[in-house]
Amino acid sequence: MGLGSLIRRWPVLRQLSEGDALGLGRAVQSRRTKELRPRTAAAERVVKSVCPYCAVGCGQLVYVQDGQVSQIEGDPDSPISRGRLCPKGSATKSLVTNPGREYKVKYRRPFGNTWEELELDEAMDLIADRVIETRRATWQDEDDEGNKLKRTMGIASLGGATLDNEENYLIKKLCMGLGIVQVENQARI
Repeated sequence: MGLGSLIRRWPVLRQLSEGDALGLGRAVQSRRTKELRPRTAAAERVVKSVCPYCAVGCGQLVYVQDGQVSQIEGDPDSPISRGRLCPKGSATKSLVTNPGREYKVKYRRPFGNTWEELELDEAMDLIADRVIETRRATWQDEDDEGNKLKRTMGIASLGGATLDNEENYLIKKLCMGLGIVQVENQARI
């Protein structure tokens, strides 16, 4: 390849000689970039969804290929987010496809140094028993001056941003019904 051929391939000269002064067209394409295809091109279907990370409710397009999520992007038709996603929303695909995702209940006994798998029913019973016992042991009917409290300060709740609005609403209602007043959500922090 001669020097003249090499100089003609230089992007700035291609921009000027091909009438693409802003470098937005053919002049800036290499052989590799001409062969690139969008990650969504092979998707069999697109499902509209809502980002699970906070209460904003940004619209998402979930691309499915071979029955698996292949890509998740912002939905430009969403009046809330207009196709934009925050860093957490942009990483939603990893919530579904991460190979390290746990599908079983893990439990580490007090003073234990290993995790063991529990059946869901056993784990739920364990949690319920502990909530009932803690509430009973830390219940405050009234303060020293006789003011009605009807609360427990021995239990707190910190919700996660991967729960949707309805789940967070139900958790808040459960906590209030149990007399738990220390309720917060990670999505709001």
